[in-house]
Amino acid sequence: MEKKYNVIGVIPARYRSTRLPLKLLKNLCGKPLLQWTWENASSSRILDKLIIACDDPKVREVAEEFGAEVMMTSVQHTSGTDRIAEAARDIDVNIIINIQADEPLIHPSIVNTLAQEMINDSSLVMATVKKRIDDSAEIDDPSIVKVISDKDNFAIYFSRYPLPYFRDQDIPKAYYKHLGIYAYTKDFLYTYKNLPPSYLEKAEKLEQLRVVEAGFKIKVVETQFDSWGVDTEHDLQKLEKILQEKGYA
Repeated sequence: MEKKYNVIGVIPARYRSTRLPLKLLKNLCGKPLLQWTWENASSSRILDKLIIACDDPKVREVAEEFGAEVMMTSVQHTSGTDRIAEAARDIDVNIIINIQADEPLIHPSIVNTLAQEMINDSSLVMATVKKRIDDSAEIDDPSIVKVISDKDNFAIYFSRYPLPYFRDQDIPKAYYKHLGIYAYTKDFLYTYKNLPPSYLEKAEKLEQLRVVEAGFKIKVVETQFDSWGVDTEHDLQKLEKILQEKGYA
């Protein structure tokens, strides 16, 4: 009889990257970048299973060497959502956590908090995470996605532009960055996968806007832990410096 899981994590690992070629296998303080992501996610106390869903034998070989469970998926997928949908297709599970492969400092508490929100409220179909921006340089950085949410902590909008716009400068300013981790029910994952690309999604190049524009709600959970994606060599150097400061190298 097939095992039933409550919460699984899937790390979609695409081998090719336009801005930083082969970034998931780049060395970061003595380990592949992907290994850092997997090890941090593996420390989550709430995941029943963690899978790396990849599209290249080189990634599979490296991931299996550091002990990960790996599933090969199609090279044709254009998004992590599609890759996760293939990986989870034959798994009996309630909640799936999409963990970005290129966020090596993802804190396990972020995974736990996000999953627990979905467990606690069965009406939710999708959730994600925000953190208050402390570094003013991130406010105008288009690579840092901002999110605004309503009084019940459902997403109103995601943007690369600083939101909200403060017309009156005497109002206390608070900006929130969106961390690229998502939770979905398995049923909604396939609804999401089949939604057509939306106008706002195309404008901002943010796939989650497809959900908002289609009228579905995304719960936004706040965390105190930060996370950084790796898109460039500069990002990699920044994370290496952070890890050195934390005593990892």
